[in-house]
Amino acid sequence: MMWLGPEEWQAVALSLKVAFWATTVSLPFGIVAAYALSRWEFAGKQVVNGLIHLPLILPPVVTGYLLLLTFGARGPIGGLLSQIGVTFAFQWTGAALAAAVMAFPLMVRAIRLSIDAVDLKLEQAAATLGASPLRVFATITLPLAVPGILTGAILAFAKAMGEFGATITFVSNIPGQTQTLPSAVYAFLQAPNGEGAAVRLVIISVVIAMGALVLSEVLAKRMARKVGG
Repeated sequence: MMWLGPEEWQAVALSLKVAFWATTVSLPFGIVAAYALSRWEFAGKQVVNGLIHLPLILPPVVTGYLLLLTFGARGPIGGLLSQIGVTFAFQWTGAALAAAVMAFPLMVRAIRLSIDAVDLKLEQAAATLGASPLRVFATITLPLAVPGILTGAILAFAKAMGEFGATITFVSNIPGQTQTLPSAVYAFLQAPNGEGAAVRLVIISVVIAMGALVLSEVLAKRMARKVGG
């Protein structure tokens, strides 16, 4: 990373921080959501499924604007949180929130496909032997779904690293505070003689994205072999 300038390195470091927390905090919710969509039947299931996947369909700028309306200082949730000193708008935490929302559908889809592949007969056999639903989930479903969980987490991390539209709408593009890697590329392209820095950041983006995809495939195959045999 020595070939990066201070501002470029700052953007990369902030992106890694944002992607890490976006993935880490949203992963438990992703597992629960994926399990609910895979195993439960409840009223409004298709609506919940649609809402989870809505960020994949909506323009990212629209998603960012909705986050601003909801979690901004005057929003219904943001207003309450600001009273206890928690703010998202125009903060790096807001960038993490936007990245988590945009990456959540990819995470849930990967985990749900993995849970769908778990043989129901194994869960039913454990329940017949007296295991509670929570124990069945913890000892049967969750271990067998590990490949999908790893894949979902890695894909979500990569998506969070590359998130731009929702992030810049929700938290703007403040160097050192909310300027993530994609935002920095945009800013450099708007500045005179900024193409060199933009190219360097683009190269890093491509390397991280390809690395995440390859790693997700390798880990998923290894874990599938380990679980299967």
